[in-house]
Amino acid sequence: MNKDTNFSSDKTICCGKKLLTLSEPVVMGILNCTVDSFFDGGRYTSETAIVERANTILEQGGKIIDIGAVSSKPGAQLLPIDVEKERLKPIVTLLRREFPDAILSVDTCWAEVAKVVVDCGADIINDISGGQFDEEMFSTVADLQVPYVLMHTKGKPIDMQQNTNYSNIVEELIMYFSEKLNLLYRLGVKDVIIDLGFGFAKTMEQNYELMKSIKDFSHFFKEPMLVGVSRKSMIYNLLDTDANGALNGTTVLNTYALLGGAKFIRVHDVKEAVECVKIVSKLNK
Repeated sequence: MNKDTNFSSDKTICCGKKLLTLSEPVVMGILNCTVDSFFDGGRYTSETAIVERANTILEQGGKIIDIGAVSSKPGAQLLPIDVEKERLKPIVTLLRREFPDAILSVDTCWAEVAKVVVDCGADIINDISGGQFDEEMFSTVADLQVPYVLMHTKGKPIDMQQNTNYSNIVEELIMYFSEKLNLLYRLGVKDVIIDLGFGFAKTMEQNYELMKSIKDFSHFFKEPMLVGVSRKSMIYNLLDTDANGALNGTTVLNTYALLGGAKFIRVHDVKEAVECVKIVSKLNK
């Protein structure tokens, strides 16, 4: 194995009664139950479509189903807490009933929503705000004792692209994660996954600077790293295409991230991502 990566870690993450082993990287399949997501908005809003999508994720080798009920693309407006909660409750309940052994992750930045979805059967809380939008989130995750995805952003989706000033983006993110990890562990959170937040309060150049530095983050932090670049504008703007034409670029960046030590890749295209993990795993043996 190449000793310059953390690829072959035997770390495990406790997801309720399920144990997720990170001997190889894990593919997280995206299930956007929204009408305005930048790539697949409106596809998965009925119960039938939601179950079919979840089944596809699992059949193609995805280990986690990541459920979202609100778009967080640049310029998007977050939902009121009660609206998001009422959207997510029946979806999580449905998927837990249909797929009792699946690992379910839920995207939310609200503590109240986190409580409800975990009660409905969610295993992981994926928070784009890193606890910045709701001061109760960290203590709530600690009380719930579920794994927590800690992401970096500055500002809410509606204005985050106005907050792209960094003196040194790599150093600033290392400080950000160090401070928040210290707080989470003091509160008693057991499992934290870090997410650099590609596309959140970052220019295209800054996104690629972070990607080039991904090995630095995987060496600096013992926590597993999640990378979510699937079909994002950092790909399609560079290649002069759109989200529909960004699958090949997504695979290139996922490969780079895996070689740099990423343990989770969050994707729309599960089959291609699973193949990517298999090939990179072979290269690292």
